Amino acid sequence: MKHTPTRIRRAIVLGSLAFSLAPLAQAQAQAPAQDNWPSKPITMIVASGAGSGVDAMARELAQKLGLALGQTIVVDNKPGASGQVAGQLVARAKPDGYTLLYSNASFIAVTPALIAKMNHDPVKDLTPIAQTAVGGVIMMVNKNVPANNLQELVALVKANPNKYSYGTWGEGSSGHLTTEWLKKKAGLVMEHIPYKTVPQVVTDLASGVLQIGWADPGTPVPMLEAKQIKGIAMSGTVRVPRTPSVATMGEQGYPFDAVGWFGVMGPADMPPALAQRLNREINKILQTPEMAKKMESQNFEPPPNKSVDEFRKIIVRDIATWKSIASDINLKLE
Repeated sequence: MKHTPTRIRRAIVLGSLAFSLAPLAQAQAQAPAQDNWPSKPITMIVASGAGSGVDAMARELAQKLGLALGQTIVVDNKPGASGQVAGQLVARAKPDGYTLLYSNASFIAVTPALIAKMNHDPVKDLTPIAQTAVGGVIMMVNKNVPANNLQELVALVKANPNKYSYGTWGEGSSGHLTTEWLKKKAGLVMEHIPYKTVPQVVTDLASGVLQIGWADPGTPVPMLEAKQIKGIAMSGTVRVPRTPSVATMGEQGYPFDAVGWFGVMGPADMPPALAQRLNREINKILQTPEMAKKMESQNFEPPPNKSVDEFRKIIVRDIATWKSIASDINLKLE
């Protein structure tokens, strides 16, 4: 069959058009999934036990975010292994926006600085979405421990090697690393007792089973107000609203400026549009007067307002900071 120039031109045009429309067709095929998202309940895996400050903030956010998105958000607590249980579950989930992680900085930025063989990489295997709360962690003692501030506690522990032990919410937590830093700086000798959850630390402190412990700033407030435990020091650079009498470590001669935070993440390769939408919705919630009051009641600083990219940079920066601290005190975990 003989091809005329007109037929050849028409074939070329149609072929080019088909080629140029292929990516558009592919995008349109994927679009409904995102346009209809969320079309079913979302699971928010929390890297902490029920009753902790992490859990309280996660549930508050899940309820409000669910209303904003028009879908139920189910909170699923998965404590253990310094956050690796929860982190691995989310890292292995489909990046479709239906599985999210709510975690503190300890499990995202501190643990990787100490553990060489983690079951997931917080930077490569997770998508940062939004930072939701910022604040230091609090060091406490049982009410019968004869110390009311950091200087007195340092003197007490130094005078009694191996008599006292301290508890945190796991090996590789910010409380663990902060105390090991303090032990080296002040010449202290005491054993670390890792717990699964912060409420367990606070309960044992109040009962006298444990003498010294760390927690997020919100969980121990009732016990502090009931004078069952005493606040000794805050990490970070500022005092927090519910416990203004507890001075920072820096104010007491041991400057430790690294601060804790809570945040929402998803699996790696989450579509940027979903991460951006979640970031916008979460930040809208955080900037409401109601959430500002909630942050204050949980003993946190005013709510942050960070973009996805800003949150990613915070994670990368904090991992480097904690690695430097771990290197300084020569601390590594298996």
